[in-house]
Amino acid sequence: MTETRAQIKEFLLAWFEANLPGNAFFWYDTIVILWITAFAVALHYFIRGVAKRFITDKITNKNTLQGENLTTTLIQRLARQLSFAFQGALVVIQAKLWIAEGVWFLHVIEVVTDQWIILFALLSLFTLLDILQSISDKREKRAHFPLRGLLQTVKLVASVLTAILAVSLLMDKSPLILLSGLGALSAVLLLVFKDPILGLVAGIQLSANNMLAVGDWLEMPKYGADGDVVDIALTTVKVRNWDKTITTIPTYALISDSFKNWRGMSEAGGRRIKRSIHVEMSSVCFLNKEQLNELKKAQLLSDYITSTISEIEKENADKKADMTVMQNGRRMTNVGTFRKYLVSYLKSHPKIHQSMTLIVRQLEPTTNGLPIEIYAFTNTTSWNAYEDIQSDIFDHIIAVLPAFSLRVHEAPTGNDIRLLVKNV
Repeated sequence: MTETRAQIKEFLLAWFEANLPGNAFFWYDTIVILWITAFAVALHYFIRGVAKRFITDKITNKNTLQGENLTTTLIQRLARQLSFAFQGALVVIQAKLWIAEGVWFLHVIEVVTDQWIILFALLSLFTLLDILQSISDKREKRAHFPLRGLLQTVKLVASVLTAILAVSLLMDKSPLILLSGLGALSAVLLLVFKDPILGLVAGIQLSANNMLAVGDWLEMPKYGADGDVVDIALTTVKVRNWDKTITTIPTYALISDSFKNWRGMSEAGGRRIKRSIHVEMSSVCFLNKEQLNELKKAQLLSDYITSTISEIEKENADKKADMTVMQNGRRMTNVGTFRKYLVSYLKSHPKIHQSMTLIVRQLEPTTNGLPIEIYAFTNTTSWNAYEDIQSDIFDHIIAVLPAFSLRVHEAPTGNDIRLLVKNV
């Protein structure tokens, strides 16, 4: 092969010297450069054509990637960048085959193609990592591992190492010499890359402890974040708030500060209702027979009132209590019966999760009245459905209060004061 190249070279030099004016080596070098250029261009279009046909026939038509335009575009970009890298490698090989050692522009070609190959090899690595990220994003069940942050870390490290390699090739020195010189700059590098390093450590901790994942509902009032996590990157976490604004939080802040993750609520399948209605304390009283007979007509209270009246009458008879005095004996109150009614109402409600905590309790009285708190869980985590269920329950509670001779506590309004002054 070497003898064949030498014979071709001698033939071309002799022909140029005999037929073309000027230096035969000039014409030979010109022909060699044109040949290398034409070969590189032809190779580039050949690789792109083969890659495009392969992507169309073998990948795009598969069910696993059908309709994934982003992934297909990235694969096409990877093929194009790899073709550029191979093109540079073949250019330098062709140059060494046809150009004699020591020629000045052979050295220029080697330097340029070395940088060319390094650049497009790095870009190919970036695109390959983007393909992995795209495939991961398409999965229905994403892993909790912060893949985007890890891939960004790989890109950062690869960029630094590629820059060192590129400079070492330009200087014609070993990369180890540059790496040894970086020891003195370690403090500066730590300062420059402080956020990526903290972000990487935070991402590993978030993943190891299963603290946060894309799609979780994150609440972090310090940063004004209240919404779904849409991206976990190396240095930032993006949250789409319920008002459709985007809040960006430093990744390491999720380790150093506290935040609330509502994933547990979503996985449990129930969302908590914890709301009170304030009853006017002056409306609290014992129930008389007429009121009890009227409340007994309610299906949710009939069995309770019947059994409780029998129990109370037996207990009072055993104690021989004088029931003509209000303080003596045991009696039923309207607020206590109201609480039992709410418990029965919630237990029979089709939208309340019956296997979770269900409590109707009385809180400490305040100047705003006597709080009766509803503590229960809906059987859905959808925000719209949850609000509808909660509103329907309290609509019913407010409407049914007069049946128990209870009143909702309200602070005096301007209209109340005007009516009072008018009556006076």
